[in-house]
Amino acid sequence: MLSADPCKFRSCVVIAPKYPQIRHKIKGRVIPAFPFALELYLCGASRCAGASKRIQLTHILSHREHQRCTDATVDKIYDAQDLRGMNDLQNSRFGVTESPDLGIIMADGTRLSARIWRPETSVPVPVILEYLPYRKRDGTCARDALTHPWFAARGYACLRVDMRGNGDSEGVMEDEYTAQEHADAVEVINWLAAQDWCNGSVGMMGISWGGFNGLQVAALAPEPLKAVITLCSTVDRFADDIHYKGGCLLNENLGWGATMWSYSSRAPDPALRANWREMWLQRLEAEPFLPTTWLNHQRRDAYWQHGSVIEDYSNIKAKVLAIGGWGDAYKNAVPQLVEALPDAKGIVGPWVHKYPHFAVPEPRIGFLQEALRWWDHWLKGIDTGVTDDPDYRAYLMDGVRPAAWYTERPGRWIAEQTGATSHLATETLHLTDTGLMPTTGMLTQNISSPAHCGADAGEYCAIWLGPELPGDQRRDDALSTTFDSGPLAADMDIVGAPRVTFTLTSDRPQAQIAVRLNHIHPDGAATRISYGVMNLSHRQSAATPTAMTPGTAEEITFTLDHIAYRVPAGHLLRVSISDSYWPMIWPSPAKTNLALSAGKIALPQRPTAGGDEHFFEPPTAADPWQTETLRPENHVRRQETDMVTGHVDLVIEDDFGKVRDAEHGLIAGSVARERWRIHPDDPLSAQGTCHWTDEIERDDIILRTEARCEMTSDATHFHLTARIEAYENGALIYARDVKDSVPRDHM
Repeated sequence: MLSADPCKFRSCVVIAPKYPQIRHKIKGRVIPAFPFALELYLCGASRCAGASKRIQLTHILSHREHQRCTDATVDKIYDAQDLRGMNDLQNSRFGVTESPDLGIIMADGTRLSARIWRPETSVPVPVILEYLPYRKRDGTCARDALTHPWFAARGYACLRVDMRGNGDSEGVMEDEYTAQEHADAVEVINWLAAQDWCNGSVGMMGISWGGFNGLQVAALAPEPLKAVITLCSTVDRFADDIHYKGGCLLNENLGWGATMWSYSSRAPDPALRANWREMWLQRLEAEPFLPTTWLNHQRRDAYWQHGSVIEDYSNIKAKVLAIGGWGDAYKNAVPQLVEALPDAKGIVGPWVHKYPHFAVPEPRIGFLQEALRWWDHWLKGIDTGVTDDPDYRAYLMDGVRPAAWYTERPGRWIAEQTGATSHLATETLHLTDTGLMPTTGMLTQNISSPAHCGADAGEYCAIWLGPELPGDQRRDDALSTTFDSGPLAADMDIVGAPRVTFTLTSDRPQAQIAVRLNHIHPDGAATRISYGVMNLSHRQSAATPTAMTPGTAEEITFTLDHIAYRVPAGHLLRVSISDSYWPMIWPSPAKTNLALSAGKIALPQRPTAGGDEHFFEPPTAADPWQTETLRPENHVRRQETDMVTGHVDLVIEDDFGKVRDAEHGLIAGSVARERWRIHPDDPLSAQGTCHWTDEIERDDIILRTEARCEMTSDATHFHLTARIEAYENGALIYARDVKDSVPRDHM
């Protein structure tokens, strides 16, 4: 604790909670430099009768770089007229009122249901909108409780709106990111801005679906929408979502389609909708089986261009804060948005597909405080310093031993003041018959992997907090063609998207390739750093694919996913290449052989970072959702080999448990099951099956849906079957079967 000169508040003490040796002296006061929380204790008999009053000004100073913490900045704070002026700057805490079912009527008469948290004030405030299909009543409750009341207490009206056809909202959902979805969102935004409790400014926030449509709606530029915080999202629906990656068919196309087959089949809460049964039956009858829809678009056509903001970034006028996680599928959009949009900022941590104030692996950050600074600046006009923040802040992970799950990742925060990673230098290593070399050399290698190569890839999108991350890569490396470097002479910080270029010849017109960049430890353990896949028919264009000409060598170039990763001195790099990556992607129709005659990888590198270059406040949150656990959750991942048939299976069982809401009493539970089967010698043996069970109970009403689906293929077609069943108090009241075959289109 350091004494300071008296000020107009009679006495003050400035505390540097951490690293007090780093300080500035401004206006005769010693204050802690960025990024340490500034806590000003004010004491004066005329103001608080001798008692000390604590005021935190963290969102004013705690995020400013110390070299930018100027006299003028501190003058602005210390010259506040009175204590109320200071409180206005740091967002006074308000009481919060909540409504579970605010009705918003669309132009066609459809009623959307919103849960709203409002600060107890007569002054109009900005609105933060989160707009999703994931059921506010029993789906996103846990994260909503931690997040929206916190913002409401700081002067924002927060809404969680169930999209048309989901949760407690009327209507039917026809697909993801439709023109109807976007039109509804624009109508909701304009409706909110017109309310007498709104000051006319609206922000959109969301993760995954809500992160996608936040960008998509921003591209429509509704006038009240001033800012967006998008988490774990994409700018390209074809190339970087759950459907196709590098033109390869992701098995998430079926897996996530099964999830939505389940989510959108669930009934509204009978306590909120008198006509809940009618609404439920309408959904069950009209709900599409989306994997078929998505499979009918196997190239990047107008269907995928719709909603892909990469088509024209200039349409986005709202200010965008983009956030992602290295353990998540959606990491590439953050640097893309930073480099495409004026005033955009990006943060990527070590996290899986979760909000970073409760995500894993650690370290978490004070996401709510970061978001508040964003909202305060762009929705309230308060200079919180966000425009001075580095454009790109990323967690540089230390290279650690492979594991399917981490609770913590050691590393440090790095910061690029301007741009993201495109300006960083690259080091090129060449694939040769003697390994990964700094110069070119002879290369005559074949790539022909068994169909089950990829078993240690982990989930495409780690989300359910089970063993979903890529494990030790040695088993997959044994089934791949690999190229090792020598021991590194110094630490190597790989920051950005590695790029590979190959000259190869295929023996089949349809083939695919998977490339992994691995970190090899002294004992041989292999940690995956990044990866990428490519459907070779998409080598020139995803919109107009062309088959390979067997026997003809061609040059192929594509990028791996963005990453920030340190490989320690003395350890090795490995490039591992296979022509299968199951169960991440669906296999080619026939076993292939690729002859590799040249290859290289360009590694984006950053000068070795020392300590943290940026600091975040620690995570905070509102009070957690209060529930009674009726069945605990449990997550299973196991691999099975049938010793008789030779089939290899990945079995996934996610029991999300069953709980009773402590406030309104709704009981909800769900279980998801997946099985991915293949024979190592037969790509056409691939089979995926999914089964979701969902339960809702209210008083003497017990509702359940069973949603099943399966996919197989032959040399020319994909074959899908699905069934939805609905039960009321144990009796089957609805069932529908779907059966489709879709021609393979260069897949």
